[in-house]
Amino acid sequence: MINSATSATSGSTAVSTTATRADTTTDASAGQDRFLKLLVAQLNNQDPMNPLDNAQMTSQIAQINTVTGIQQLNDTVKGLVSQFAAQQMLQGSAMVGHQVLAEGNTLSVDTESGQATGAFDLAGSAASVKVQVLDAAGKEVGTVDMGSLPAGRYNFAWDTAGYQGDSALRFKVLAANGDTSVGSTALMIDKVTAVSMDNGSLQLQLSRGGMTTQAGIKAIL
Repeated sequence: MINSATSATSGSTAVSTTATRADTTTDASAGQDRFLKLLVAQLNNQDPMNPLDNAQMTSQIAQINTVTGIQQLNDTVKGLVSQFAAQQMLQGSAMVGHQVLAEGNTLSVDTESGQATGAFDLAGSAASVKVQVLDAAGKEVGTVDMGSLPAGRYNFAWDTAGYQGDSALRFKVLAANGDTSVGSTALMIDKVTAVSMDNGSLQLQLSRGGMTTQAGIKAIL
C-alpha cells in the first residue's frame, strides 16, 4: 500500500514539475518578447541626432540574457529537488515493515523469552557502564552491569521474570571514568510503519517511537 501511494506521489510530482517548467518557460519567453518589442520601439523612435549607442544596446541584451539564464537555472534546481524528494520516498518505503535501531530509550520486550533489549552508543571509553531499567514513573526496577567498555555501540538484555508491572520499560545509561561522566546515546529497537515528506524532509513513523527523521535511524535490522 505504501509503495502504491509512493508511486502515485511520484507521478503527481512529475506532472507538477512539468507544469512548473512550462510556466517558467512561458514567463521567460514572454519577458524576451516584451524586451524585443521595447528595443524595436526604442530604435524606431530614437533621436537621429542622438542615437542609441552600441554599448547601451549590448548592456540591455546582456541583462535580458542574464535574467533568462537565472530563470532556467531555477527551473532546473526545482526539478532536481522534486526528483530527490521522490527518490527519498522510494528509499524510505523500502524500510516499511522492517525493524530498525533508532534514537530512543524504550526497551523492546520479547514476551516469549521474557528478555527486554536495547542498545546505546558510547561516546568514549568508560571504566564503569551501567544500564538502569526504569518503569513508566521513572523508578528503577533493575540494572545491567556492562563493566568497562571502549567507545562504540553495544546491545544489552534484561530478564523481566521478576518484574510485576505492565507498563512500558525504559532505560538510562550511566557511564563514567571515576567522577567524570561519559556521554552516551540511547537506542531502541522499533518497526517502521509508514513514511511521509514534511517540508522536503523524509519522516518515518515508528510503531512505538512516534515520528523520526532518516538521520534518527541508526541501523536497519
